[in-house]
Amino acid sequence: MIDLYVYYKVREQDSAALEPRVRALQAALAARHAVVPQLKRRPEIRDGLQTWMEVYPSTDDAFGAALEAAARDAGLDTLITGPRRAEVFMDLNPCA
Repeated sequence: MIDLYVYYKVREQDSAALEPRVRALQAALAARHAVVPQLKRRPEIRDGLQTWMEVYPSTDDAFGAALEAAARDAGLDTLITGPRRAEVFMDLNPCA
C-alpha cells in the first residue's frame, strides 16, 4: 500500500469554487476505492496563491490513475494555477 500526496496552487479568489469540487471528487473516490481522503492547505497565502494538498492514505498502485481521471472529469485544472504534482510514499518496514 502507498500514500499519495497531491499538491497544487490555487488563486485565493478561486478557492471557494474549487473546494466543493475537490470534496465531491474525494467523496466519490472514497466510496469507490475505500480510501479516507484529506484536504489541506498551507496557512500562508503568497502572491495571492494558496497551496493545497490532497492526501490519500493506504491506496493501491492503480489508484493514481483513477484519481487523475476523476480530477480531469471534475475540471479541477480550470481553477488551479500550474500543475497538480503527485508524490508517493510508503511505510518503512520495521526491523526484525
